[in-house]
Amino acid sequence: MQKIKVVKTTNPKKRPDPKKLGWGVNFTDHMFIMNYTEGEGWHDARVVPYGPLELDPATAVLHYGQEVFEGLKAYHSPDGRILLFRPNMNSARLNRSNVRMAMPEIPYELFLEAIKTLVKVDADWIPTEPETSLYIRPTIIATDPKLGVHPSHTYIFYIILSPVAAYYPQGLNPTKIYVEDSMVRAVPGGTGEAKTGGNYAASLKAQEKAEEKGYTQVLWLDAIEHKYIEEVGAMNVIFKIDGELVTTPLSGSILPGVTRDSVLHLVKDWGIKVSERRISIDEIVKAYDEGKLEEAFGVGTAAVISPIGELNYKGKVMIINDNKTSAFEQKLYDALTAIQWGKVKDPYGWSVEIK
Repeated sequence: MQKIKVVKTTNPKKRPDPKKLGWGVNFTDHMFIMNYTEGEGWHDARVVPYGPLELDPATAVLHYGQEVFEGLKAYHSPDGRILLFRPNMNSARLNRSNVRMAMPEIPYELFLEAIKTLVKVDADWIPTEPETSLYIRPTIIATDPKLGVHPSHTYIFYIILSPVAAYYPQGLNPTKIYVEDSMVRAVPGGTGEAKTGGNYAASLKAQEKAEEKGYTQVLWLDAIEHKYIEEVGAMNVIFKIDGELVTTPLSGSILPGVTRDSVLHLVKDWGIKVSERRISIDEIVKAYDEGKLEEAFGVGTAAVISPIGELNYKGKVMIINDNKTSAFEQKLYDALTAIQWGKVKDPYGWSVEIK
């Protein structure tokens, strides 16, 4: 394990109002940076004052999009501990993204030590208000200063931190989702299961269209037949149909969510039937018309659990559970966040304490 050099700022920032944090708008005093050079590997790990990255105009990431990132959180527990939630899964997903984007992998031990070191330096930025946390954004970018379509030989791995409140302003109240039936986000064999910026750039036009119609997010359908459920823009999605939970399988075109995996663990332990299978939008419409579509919700690191109160598919508006958060969705949210915030004993060993 290489030593991480720490250089602290001499000009600390003014802390934001903890009751008005928003999402991803405030950043802490420091950032982690490490370089990669082909033949040398990862080197020069350091924590430095937060500030701009200096990039050549020909830098590879700006032209060819060779970039990946992750998202996780640090939490203040009631007894004063600082906890991470399943960082091993974020590390594994980051490395799967690295492999897909022809980028160098980062050992879990180094990934975890980088996060722990940075969070400890900026520990006083971790908010303690209800429903708040410290969002952690690890990112890797290609940095060769030359043009040409090929993998870079140099990279920067950096981590920034942001104290955040709920991802959606409405919190756990239901969201409105627009089903996109013409544009597509990802295809099997593509980069859909990698957490890379291009996937999100490809979603923006549909997101813009949805917002113009008064909807919060887009629900994507498959790229081949335009009929099978994929995922919501920032979340995996789960439906409750006639007492059974149904979610799309990890088939290569959707992101393998950490929260998705955690929710499936919980509900299976609760004895609830769960099916990971292809589900068509026509099946959703039919279940709705027959009164069998009981609930629908998104799951992701940012929002945790996001009830879906309304779906719009080709002008057909489907109001789910009277546009209310269900007792089951609330139970899921409470159970998962209780583990994340260290309010209960973690039965799965998911929490990692930063000491």
